[in-house]
Order: sequence, then C-alpha cells, then structure tokens
Amino acid sequence: MTGIHITYAGELYDRTWALKDGSVKPEGIDLTYLAFPVEEVFWRMLKHKEFEMSEMSLSSYTMLVSDQKDVPFVAIPVFPSRFFRHGFIFINADSGIQEPSDLEGKRVGVPEYEMTAAVWMRGLLKHEYGVDLNKIKWYIGGLEAPGREEKLPLKRITVNQIPHGKTLSKMLESREIDALLSARVPSSFYTSSKIRRLFPNFREIEMEYYRKTEIFPIMHTVVLRENIYQRYPWVAQSMFKAFEEAKEICYRKRNLGALPYTLAWFTHYVEEEMEILGEDPWPYGLEPNRKVLETFLDYSYEQKLIGRRPEVEELFAENTLDRYII
Repeated sequence: MTGIHITYAGELYDRTWALKDGSVKPEGIDLTYLAFPVEEVFWRMLKHKEFEMSEMSLSSYTMLVSDQKDVPFVAIPVFPSRFFRHGFIFINADSGIQEPSDLEGKRVGVPEYEMTAAVWMRGLLKHEYGVDLNKIKWYIGGLEAPGREEKLPLKRITVNQIPHGKTLSKMLESREIDALLSARVPSSFYTSSKIRRLFPNFREIEMEYYRKTEIFPIMHTVVLRENIYQRYPWVAQSMFKAFEEAKEICYRKRNLGALPYTLAWFTHYVEEEMEILGEDPWPYGLEPNRKVLETFLDYSYEQKLIGRRPEVEELFAENTLDRYII
C-alpha cells in the first residue's frame, strides 16, 4: 500500500493504459483500475455508487448537477472519451429520408434520450442543419437487447418506450422506426441492405465540422464520490495529474519506429489528425475545453434535459480549476 485505496472503474483506453498497468502511480493513492464497458460502469455508479471513482456520462452528470441539491459526485476535468457523431445517424432506405430535414415527422429511435452522444447529435441536427427536433417522434429502448431504460428520469420531456421484447436495431430494419441515433453501429447495418448512414461521407463532414466549430465532442468525464472528495480533497488533483501523465505516455507512442497498433497506416492517421486537431487533440482541464462544455450545456438545456443551465465551473472540483505552475 502506498496511500489510500481508490477503485476506479471505466473503459480501458490507450490514453489510460498506464494507470491500469501501474506505469503511472497517482500520488498518495493505491489505485485499482477495473475495466468494464462504460454502460455497465455508468449504471453501477449512478444506481449504487459502487466505486470511489469512475468514468461517467457527461450528460448524466450534468443532469445531476442541474437538478439535485446534494450531488453524490464531483467531476475532475478529465475527458477520456470524445467522438464525432455524424457517422452514427442511421436510416432505413425506404423511409424517404434523404437529408437531415427529412427526419421531421419521422419515428427516430435512441437507446437513451439522455445519453451524451444523442445530445450532441440532436444539437448538430438543429444547429448545423436546421432540424426542428420537436417534430420528431422519439423512441427509446435497447439497441441489440430488449429492456433498456433511461438511467435518470426525464422530468421535462416525453418519449415513447419501444414494445417489450423489441430492439431498435431490428425495428430500424423492419422500418418500425425510420431512423436511429446511436453511440454504436447497429448490427442490422452490417446484415441488411436497407440500413444506411444519413451522412455516408461522415469523415469528411466531421473534419469540416471541426474546422468550422473547433468542437471535438466530449462524451465522458471522470467523477469522484463526494464523500471521498470531502475527506480527501487532494485526491482530485492527484488523479487529474495521473490522467495527464498517462495521456502523455500514450502520445509518446505515436512516434515509434514500430507500429504500436494493428493499423497499417497508423502514422498517416496520426499525422492527419495532428494537422487538423493540433498537438493535443484530447486536452484535459477546464479552459482548453470551455467552448465544448459551454456548447454541450446549451444543447442539454435546449433539449430540456436540464431545468437549470449551470456554469461550467460548477461541474468540477474547485481545486482542479487551476494549476500550480513553477
């Protein structure tokens, strides 16, 4: 034991691997890293507060901060998951949907209305393409397995739960819904010629979107249980620094003589990404991410997921909002 014990639960990424294998040791902390799918992590943390620290849906956390007086978690400005989402809007070819505005009046599925990916997709549909989100009939439920529900209650909007035993992937294929917003590619996309992307050339569109907006959408943040933060406030800063160090180790692996990943043109993709996104495409900290976070809060408020739009600073541990510089 090198210090207090903290169990962290989250997906395992190249940018967090050094925390998992012990290459990076947070100051004063004996860390256990549990690698689970994020859907399981979010559910277990929100429902049962099982871990001292975990990866967390930015949308779910924002809803807690906005709507609850006593929030059980406090976040640090670490964002282990980002994703451009133009490529995750799927349509049935028989639906008559040719362009974003055609979604109006249609039945559109989403695994959870509150999930962060869906907030970003609805936001870009409205602000980049002028889609009236109020004219869409929303359906929620499991993507591949039936029975999925919202992790947190929806207080200001009404959506339709898909029938018991149904899945969104199959409903899109049978055209019981016309389109789907998802954080994952539905299996029916690979098995049915009827399922297509709304934006087939999504990669080019996403690059142009970034050049225009400078937004690389944040999906997840990292939260610490409030009772741990109150007792050991220094843990927030210690873990922030550890996440930063793990990310820097990941970055250094981009310039090896041998390919670190099973991608033949890995170097090409790295160079292309750096040209568009810069030297640090996954920045941590509040200020480098202020515009992205402000935009997300605006979208969440517009979509009635939150009844109060908090200030960005309210989301994060106070002692992680600035940094000591020698």
